[in-house]
This record gives sequence, C-alpha cells and structure tokens, in this order.
Amino acid sequence: MLIVEDEIFVASDIARILEDAGYRVAGIATDRKEALEAGPQAQIALVDVNLRDGSTGPQIALDLARNYGTKIVYVTANPAQIQPRAGTAIGFIRKPFSDEAILTAVQHAAGVPEALRSPDVTFFAAAGGSSTSLES
Repeated sequence: MLIVEDEIFVASDIARILEDAGYRVAGIATDRKEALEAGPQAQIALVDVNLRDGSTGPQIALDLARNYGTKIVYVTANPAQIQPRAGTAIGFIRKPFSDEAILTAVQHAAGVPEALRSPDVTFFAAAGGSSTSLES
C-alpha cells in the first residue's frame, strides 16, 4: 500500500488503519516525486487530490496506474476535482473518513471476497457507467 497524503496526521491515521488490519504500508508520499519513487512497491495507492505541490493527486494516480498498474483509491474532501481519473481507479472515500471506509475500499481493490461494506465509499462503474455508493 502506498499512501499519497501531505497531511501527516491523516497519513498516519490511514497507515494505522491498514497496519492494524494486517496490511503492509510501502510508504507515505507527500508529493509527486515521493509517490513515483515509492510506486513500484505498491499494488494499491490511496491518493489525496490536493498535495503540498498543488492539485497533483489525479496526475500522480494516472502515472502510478500507467507505470505500475497500481489500483487507485482517492481519499479526498473534493471528489469533483478527480480529473482526469486513472484507468485503474476503483473509487473514492470522502474526508473525513472512517476505518471501515478505508478497509472497504482496500479490500475491494485487493479482490477480497466477502469484503466489508461501508456506505462511505463510492465505487466507479466500468467505463461509460456512473458511480455507485454502498448505501443500504
């Protein structure tokens, strides 16, 4: 797992959630340079849109997807800013997030059967479709 987030408390919270669930965090990146350096070690990346080097999250996600096939989950307070969207993007979690939302998205990205289901995760439909939430 790669966490692309410039707010250290938010990044640390995501790392704690993942590590407590048994996942290995390959790194925390606060900008484009760090994200692309850590990219080869991660199959899944949780990416914020607005980072310390600007609104670079969408482009970072595109590069991770193209270069390494990384599955992308956006974690952002501004989902309307997810443009362009990476082809491997599975969805987004709106900040503030819950532990369950992070784990739902990661388990879905990892293909875990019988994964958790949080209404706070919005999954992208296949090309041409619309987004769907897991609300009951």
